[in-house]
Amino acid sequence: MQTTSLLAQDQRQIRSDVRQAAALGDARSAPVASIIPASCSSRPALATAANDAPTQARRRRACGGFTLIEMLAVVAMTGVLTSIALPSFEGQLQRVRRADVLVSMMQVQAAQERWRSNGARYGSLADIGTPARSAAGHYQLQLVSADEDGYDVLATASGTQARDAGCRNMAVRVSGANLAYASGPDARVANPADLNAKCWNL
Repeated sequence: MQTTSLLAQDQRQIRSDVRQAAALGDARSAPVASIIPASCSSRPALATAANDAPTQARRRRACGGFTLIEMLAVVAMTGVLTSIALPSFEGQLQRVRRADVLVSMMQVQAAQERWRSNGARYGSLADIGTPARSAAGHYQLQLVSADEDGYDVLATASGTQARDAGCRNMAVRVSGANLAYASGPDARVANPADLNAKCWNL
């Protein structure tokens, strides 16, 4: 009786060992893809049935990221906004920089009147002690002419301000009691009245 009980116990142990060995063999022979989760790029390919479309959509949403078309759309919109905003911003910046020539011309006028009050004629920039460059450095100053009756000062934009094409050259002309402001794209400073007023912010 005891021998029969031992045999039955041994048989149960053998069957248990066989089941464990079979389970271990199945795990060793299983493909790696079934153990390691698939990457975002390969997950949609794992679905084989037609009814797996919702699962694929959820997987794509979980993976996130941008498509090439989305990136191109963003680049195109950025280019359009830049092409619209940049010229407007640069125009405002050029307008602000014209204040530099206004200040410099006022300094020239004051210095010329002081010089003329002590002499018989108006002087050169060196005579009146005015530098040949505006205070902020956006314009080069040049005394075109000076005599006992008046003077003509020309300011030419330099550096990035030279892109201010319509108002690149600014001039102040004094003749007797008459004072005139002129502007233009070149040294002729022949802008029409409306554009000249815009250049000088009159």
